Amino acid sequence: MNARPATSTTLREINLRAVLDVIRAGAPISRAEVARRTGISKPTVSALLQDLLDMALVTETVREELGPTYGAVFFAPQPEAAYVLALDVGARRLRAVLADLAGGMRLRRDIAAAGLDAAGMVRAAARIADELTAEAGVDRGLLQHAVVGLPGVVDRREGRVWQAANIPALDGFPVQRAFEEALGLPVTAENDIHLAALGEQWRGVGRDVSDFCFLSVGTGVGAGLVLRGELHRGFAGAAGELDLAFPDGYHPDDPCAPALLRHACELLPAEPGGLTPEALFDRARAGDRAALAVVSEEARRIAAYVVPVASVVDVELVVLGGGIGLNGDLLLERVARRLAGRLPYPPRVAVSALGNAAVLTGAVSVGVRAALEQILGRRFDAPGHRRPAVR
Repeated sequence: MNARPATSTTLREINLRAVLDVIRAGAPISRAEVARRTGISKPTVSALLQDLLDMALVTETVREELGPTYGAVFFAPQPEAAYVLALDVGARRLRAVLADLAGGMRLRRDIAAAGLDAAGMVRAAARIADELTAEAGVDRGLLQHAVVGLPGVVDRREGRVWQAANIPALDGFPVQRAFEEALGLPVTAENDIHLAALGEQWRGVGRDVSDFCFLSVGTGVGAGLVLRGELHRGFAGAAGELDLAFPDGYHPDDPCAPALLRHACELLPAEPGGLTPEALFDRARAGDRAALAVVSEEARRIAAYVVPVASVVDVELVVLGGGIGLNGDLLLERVARRLAGRLPYPPRVAVSALGNAAVLTGAVSVGVRAALEQILGRRFDAPGHRRPAVR
């Protein structure tokens, strides 16, 4: 196939993105410095800066710390040009964040979601969007894009979720269409653990690592893989669904919370109201020998899940998250020791820096990129002009 020649519109669009990226990375920054870093001529940079000012994506500013600048103008991003909505749909809670184009999380809201069916979750998300924008004093029309984190395999071709074991009501549900209609916005639907991995890459412990695995251990077990600096979704979006590797989704070394508690109940006396993971780890911290034995077994099980991933893709880092995985004070050393005994090149193990905000943080990062793509794209919408798809 012959390559299509670049048009002036294509080149201008590429240059506009390059200028905006430099401003977002190095603000406040002068016109001359933008030209130097991008390699674009100063007259062209001036025209592109005017485009960005017209779209309200950047603003003129000063650098007072430099003293007199003899008329030099500096440029910085305009975070309030648009907003994004990030949603984390869980079995027990629906979490939401309103964020600006700098990724600043303006407001967050968590509501109980237990007992809601799929349509109920969508309606709740729409109410939260209205509440957050109103409370933040943000024009609802400035809400540009929404990103929804969901358990299970997200099929982007059909806009549906499959294998949503933790929330059966979502299995097969047309999430893309339902959320877009309810919110009145373009929506990106993505697996929640994939988003958590992107969150750690953006603002967590994965910032300086090109190959890592985010392993969420909670009600279930799932993984998000970042390879060569990019999220690896796989052919159908099912990369990281570790339970699918075992017959009937069962593994004798399953580290999920229900399996952990079943094992714990064999060694620990019953507690009023039943044992919880939180109580188990608290007892281990207090020095309870039986609880510590359960924690050691949990570390062995987590390592058993990490070994196949590390063996195949040779990740540098494993980030533990989820309700159980966040107990790094008790798990990190034990898991690392197990991995060192199984692998010639064991990955480093760290606990999530973002906690239960990992999914939301990743959703914000995806939403900001999508929102900027949409705003810039409108500048170049023309018959026959094709823009790159948002990933």
